[in-house]
Amino acid sequence: MTTLTMGKAINAGLHRAMADDDKVLVMGEDIGKLGGVFRITDGLLDTFGAMRVVDTPLAESGIMGTAVGLAYRGYRPVVEIQFDGFVYPAFDQIVSQVAKLHYRSGGTVQMPITIRIPWAGGVGAAEHHSESPEAYFVHTAGLRVVAVSNPQDAYTMLRQAIACDDPVVYFEPKRLYHAKGEVNLDIDLDDAAPMGLARIARPGTDVTLLTYGAQVTTALDAATAAEDDGVSIEVIDLRSISPVDYRTVTASVRKTGRVVVTHEAAREAGVGAELVASVTERCFNYLESAPVRVTGWDIPYPPAKLEQHHLPDLDRILDAVDRVLDRPNSMTGVEL
Repeated sequence: MTTLTMGKAINAGLHRAMADDDKVLVMGEDIGKLGGVFRITDGLLDTFGAMRVVDTPLAESGIMGTAVGLAYRGYRPVVEIQFDGFVYPAFDQIVSQVAKLHYRSGGTVQMPITIRIPWAGGVGAAEHHSESPEAYFVHTAGLRVVAVSNPQDAYTMLRQAIACDDPVVYFEPKRLYHAKGEVNLDIDLDDAAPMGLARIARPGTDVTLLTYGAQVTTALDAATAAEDDGVSIEVIDLRSISPVDYRTVTASVRKTGRVVVTHEAAREAGVGAELVASVTERCFNYLESAPVRVTGWDIPYPPAKLEQHHLPDLDRILDAVDRVLDRPNSMTGVEL
């Protein structure tokens, strides 16, 4: 085991995937000589050369279109979208081509493209640099969508995404790039947990707390705080948000009878809404109270000085827990 930051774990995953398969290449803005704005691709150019580590123009649609052509010719391109808010110019390519070509061709054309997106807030960034666009891609049939929360998953799931014959949107939370953890760099992908399997990050008995990405850390902090008050929270790190591992989710909900969902993205038609609807359909007779969502507000992402008021925090999550437990100190009826 090796202690790595999440950023270094992603870098190691790219190194390993490129070393294992010469059809894997990476492409994006400033990823070569600079090593990416977050230095995630640092060292790749020196190791693999400019034919496999491609600095592209500032044109996300062109980057994505090139990746489609490469996939047609048997390559496994890994595309870096420099910031989450820059993905929208490539949205047409992703939705109209990448997600549909396998189906449209009757299975004869594969699109093994991995789309890496530094994602979400909490780093005091400028406008267009702290978006949470995951619901757009979850709604798009033909895409796998994953979100990592720790260095081991960042390493393993990136390798799995690159090896997958389906297109994968791989969200990596920027505010966890420097978070450290133990990573098994020698893990065999055949022995690793499947990319689509949820993880019970903390067992509990009273409330199921569903989340993904950087919110897993906040959820675990909330569970620790709730324990001091005699409440046992089971934290589920979804890992894959399309498809969702509902077997793990429903087993937890049927045990606890209460559900809280939290994510940074806006509330309206967000991933949390789908989770609540699907859990209610599958577990209605087991629920002791209505599920509660704790999300970002339905606004454009705020300026850096205000983002702490936008991101769901420990207090908002704990209040949601009080609500599903019908505890008297909850702010019943208050939008979370």
